[in-house]
Amino acid sequence: MSAKRSAPELPEPLAPIVDAHTHLDACGATDAASTVAIVDRAASVGVGRVVTVADDLDAARWAVRAAHWDDRVFAAVALHPTRANALDDEAKAELERLADDPRVVAVGETGLDYYWPGKLDGCADVETQIEGFRWHIDLAKRVRKPLMIHNREADHDLLTVLLDEGPPERVIFHCFSSDTNMALSCVAEGYILSFSGTVSFKNAHELREAAKVVPDDQILVETDAPYLTPHPFRGAPNEPYCLPYTVRALAEVREEDPLELAEITTANARRVYRI
Repeated sequence: MSAKRSAPELPEPLAPIVDAHTHLDACGATDAASTVAIVDRAASVGVGRVVTVADDLDAARWAVRAAHWDDRVFAAVALHPTRANALDDEAKAELERLADDPRVVAVGETGLDYYWPGKLDGCADVETQIEGFRWHIDLAKRVRKPLMIHNREADHDLLTVLLDEGPPERVIFHCFSSDTNMALSCVAEGYILSFSGTVSFKNAHELREAAKVVPDDQILVETDAPYLTPHPFRGAPNEPYCLPYTVRALAEVREEDPLELAEITTANARRVYRI
């Protein structure tokens, strides 16, 4: 179905904005030229910087290369929790090397995903995910970079592991999708919550309520492209240039001015990622 829908039209520009989490390789970028083309398209509507995120080792290598191709691109490296069973000694050594690269601004995406075990062939089981999550927490602390979290149906255990291990200075819940209680728990711990196009979905009532309780200094915006294209383009391919649609939807939920929210989230991204 998504392949049949055409890409969304360019939104009205809204600047400045930082896309705090995207996957440029999954958006079709393969080399420097195609990467620059996607980022140029984003910049034309005010999305001046992007963080491209890895979910496996090949993607981690690619993300670091992309961040060196264009100074508007930054990288995050980790193994996705569903791939934690690939976190052997060789993978750990390479992730440690990649995480030290100056163009890498976060360790992620890591965390826990309780939706896919038992549904997806080869998916890491819960125990393996928790072990991998603990290792990534330690890596983030050693390289002194933010921890970027993927959380799917694992609220309680995620917070428990973070408390048990002791979180790094900066923790980002990418594509926050939980309820108000979880949002308040994260806010109390000083964690940063990043909102994607899901906040524009009309059936995401609990998420929209949660978005209202996040303080201005603990909020980011992202596309998670090519996934989660904002309303009314749900099901169409997503790209960083679509971020203004999400910012305007989030601003409406929070009863804020879109330009002010763009400026707030950009200042937060610069502070959290140190870019």
